[in-house]
Amino acid sequence: MAEELLINVSDFETRVALLEHGALAEVHLARANNYSLTGNIYLGRVERVIPGMQAAFVDIGLERPGFLHARDIIDSRGEADAEPRDIRALLRTGQEIMVQVAKDPIASKGARLTAQLAIASRYLVLMPFNDHIGISQRIDEEQERERLRGIIEDTRAAQDIQLGFIARTAADGAQTSGLEVDMRFLVRMWDRILRNRHSVGCPGAVYQEIPLHIRVIRDLSGPRIDSIIIDHQPTFGRVRSFVEEFLPEYNDKLVLYEEPRPLFERYGVEDELARALDKTVALKCGGHLVIEQTEAMVTVDVNTGKFLGTSNLEDTVYRANLEAAAALPRQLRLRNLGGIVVVDFIDMVDEEHRRAVLRALEKACEQDPARIRIEGFSALGLVQLSRKRTRESLVQQLCEFCERCDGSGRVRTAATTCGEIFRAIQQDSDRRCDDSARGEYLIRAPEAVVDRLLDEEAGELAQLGGLIGRDIRMQVEPSYGPGQFDLVLVQGVRR
Repeated sequence: MAEELLINVSDFETRVALLEHGALAEVHLARANNYSLTGNIYLGRVERVIPGMQAAFVDIGLERPGFLHARDIIDSRGEADAEPRDIRALLRTGQEIMVQVAKDPIASKGARLTAQLAIASRYLVLMPFNDHIGISQRIDEEQERERLRGIIEDTRAAQDIQLGFIARTAADGAQTSGLEVDMRFLVRMWDRILRNRHSVGCPGAVYQEIPLHIRVIRDLSGPRIDSIIIDHQPTFGRVRSFVEEFLPEYNDKLVLYEEPRPLFERYGVEDELARALDKTVALKCGGHLVIEQTEAMVTVDVNTGKFLGTSNLEDTVYRANLEAAAALPRQLRLRNLGGIVVVDFIDMVDEEHRRAVLRALEKACEQDPARIRIEGFSALGLVQLSRKRTRESLVQQLCEFCERCDGSGRVRTAATTCGEIFRAIQQDSDRRCDDSARGEYLIRAPEAVVDRLLDEEAGELAQLGGLIGRDIRMQVEPSYGPGQFDLVLVQGVRR
């Protein structure tokens, strides 16, 4: 399958798109004001040891010193203390120590630091201060755990590597060649860190977590990548330097995009991104999917829509479900939807049709690098699957809750708001039953509500005014959203 990586860089944002046969498969975003320090490694100097907190403040060259707890320090044996010794036995003021940012600085607090360094690649995590081999707890099949452990042990022995490694969840099912490439990459990276430690001043950065445009090349590049197209000259230069040192096999695939037409527009990515924010996905047959992300799960409803079929209802439903099963996994990957996904396919009578739809769904899921587990049809005709969460969904990255509906996707109709206004007037008038002061009610509401009060609800409004003995007038408030209104009693106005 031919793949292309498009890297669009501006002063405020970096966007990376992975295309498969010309169709958008994945999108990665990073905004300039949201770049994280997490993962960066610094040569720091202990500024202050605090025995009462069993911690120390370490100057790493940032605005505020970082916080390092005793439990996050590697002792002289190269092991993390299960029960940390006294901080004064581990550190002293003025001591130089190599640390990694575990949590970014927040408000007035400095970064949270650890001396248990870890450098991640696509499939592996390097643990340079021990020789332990670990497997992600999320890989629960024992046979696969043993396979990965054997590959790491054999590769370490063949290359005489005395460093520790952990297989990440993404390593589940990975080829031996991919794991070997990752290990070589991490060893070269660690050698560079050791060289930097002797060349930088203290405090100073010896390793910075690679930026998005390089990270995705590291994580997404594979034998199917035909080209890596970059529309920013400085970024192109940095990527070329990285590729020449760590991934030389991709050097000939780098392309600098210099056309006047924007890169994402040229490849249709902007339109795909806009459609990926819509909950409705059109199918070629005329049917459609409705994808909705909630706090608990993702729900998918399959509809025939405009698809009328050609022979009978069962065949029409079957063809629509087949197309939906093939299209859904791509949408989950593109939108980066994870967790529990419940799919409501259109009801089918033929059991063979149900099995064929499941097979189509499983085949389409094979293209997704994220781990997916699929359950069969339930007694209610629903298919449940789970997809590994890797990062925020596309909607979460690009959108926020609507202040009008508070994220519900629903607002009150004008008729509902009119009913609420009538009740509010009646209740306020009842509370003022002993109030002899003259006055009229002023309703401030959106134009649609005022129009309905003057038209469909005019009779009820006049009847209510006569019942309470006060005039009622209205005022359009353009800034008010659906469902919003104010009720004011204007005193001193005679009827």
